Amino acid sequence: MPTAPAQPLESAPLIELLRSDLIAARFTVPALGALWGAEADAALERGNRVPAERALSRRTTPLGTLASLFVLGSPVARDAAEAALASLTLEGARRLGLVEEHGDRVTALVDLRPYDFLDAQGAGSWWIASDLGELATGRELRPDHVLGVGGASLTLSGLLLPDPVATVLDLGTGCGIQAMHASRWADRVVATDISSRALELARFNAVLNGIEGIDFRLGSLYEPVAGERFDRIVSNPPFVITPRAPGVPEYEYRDGGLVGDALIEQVVAGAAEHLVPGGIAQLLGNWEYRADVDGLQRAAGWADEAGLDAWIIERERQDPSQYAETWIRDGGTRPGSADFERLCGAWLDDFDARGVTGVGFGYLLLRHPDPAAPSMRGRMRRVERLDAPLGRGTAGLGTHLSTALAAADWQAVRSDAELLAARLQVAGDVTEERSHWPGEADPSVLVLRQGGGFRREVRVGTELAAIVGACDGELGLGVIVTAVAQLLDLDVAELERSTVAEVRELLIDGMLLPGS
Repeated sequence: MPTAPAQPLESAPLIELLRSDLIAARFTVPALGALWGAEADAALERGNRVPAERALSRRTTPLGTLASLFVLGSPVARDAAEAALASLTLEGARRLGLVEEHGDRVTALVDLRPYDFLDAQGAGSWWIASDLGELATGRELRPDHVLGVGGASLTLSGLLLPDPVATVLDLGTGCGIQAMHASRWADRVVATDISSRALELARFNAVLNGIEGIDFRLGSLYEPVAGERFDRIVSNPPFVITPRAPGVPEYEYRDGGLVGDALIEQVVAGAAEHLVPGGIAQLLGNWEYRADVDGLQRAAGWADEAGLDAWIIERERQDPSQYAETWIRDGGTRPGSADFERLCGAWLDDFDARGVTGVGFGYLLLRHPDPAAPSMRGRMRRVERLDAPLGRGTAGLGTHLSTALAAADWQAVRSDAELLAARLQVAGDVTEERSHWPGEADPSVLVLRQGGGFRREVRVGTELAAIVGACDGELGLGVIVTAVAQLLDLDVAELERSTVAEVRELLIDGMLLPGS
């Protein structure tokens, strides 16, 4: 049975030697891609390691050995492992709980791989240890499996607001990836998890990458931080809706142990008690659609009950059978097997018992209103569905969210007259697209497109397109509206009224920005 790495604080000298070996081998994302090629890289993404194994069979370098051992989970020759871990030595690797020996072969006990990222502070790279996945073990996941950096992790890390703060709480830290990202913006980070194994791996990762200032605490949800408040809460919690039935595996990294979507409801409620005034929580989550209730509005209702401002985005919705299939496969059970059909039946029975018709996936940004801050006197409540999933292309969204929040607060405290007096500017990533019927001089459709952020598309009329196009930060909005009204022979007051409401939305979308 695999064991977690040894306690990192006691093993810091050994971890430093491991770091030296990883650096010496050039154990990086670009080097691995060059080692086995784009085709093998794509196959690994699909869960097929054969092309990578074939490529590595022709390489005997330390990089190839470390890739075979820790990324693919393949046994390697003892002498090759000794060469790749020359500073740490095999004895040191055993003491850290990284490998075990079987005769002249060495097998990994953990997954260890490089990880690259890009945020507002620039590009960075770390090494992340987690449990070996089913691709390496050939078995279903253990209930206490500690997940590495997956799609959800990448989504949340890309969404994190990059504004400097004093304190951050990472709720359900797992392998520690969100806490490590938060450490780039915060003076102090508290990372909690119900899994002692996860905390051991998270501590190991922090030490391996030279990251300080993270306080790791064992416990469920907010229990380890009772009575404390934070400037920011981030969480990719165990939100997966799992039947509470005999024979259904429960995985610590994804199952919160509660019925339906009650776990996310509790996380939202607890955020109100653990955020300072003006503090922000950023979460991923699921919410159930029921026969008589819209799921997205249910999620918004949780925030309303907690007294929190909310910006909630649904990026995908699945029907009950799709949802069940997704998470049964995630646990390593394949379609067509008797276990798969049994588990699918358990999921559908569970959904039927609550009248669930679908499950939404999405992102919640919650803010504790600060009555002392003028910009927060009006409640922020935005609930929306995206046309396409966020996926992995979320790099830079944190900066966009920060800009959009600032613009939303800016416009919220300005009257219509003040907004008309303001000088606005079109965001640099906004373009205009015009569609014409053949032979027609005037466009039939005008669309403003956002190149960054959430890549929104907003259909506009001729008047608004002209007004937005003239917003260059030099002229007041009211001056532009008057000029366009006169040009198109429209009533100025009418155009002002319609423009103000539309401009407020464009500011919140990040398509227009307050002028300097």
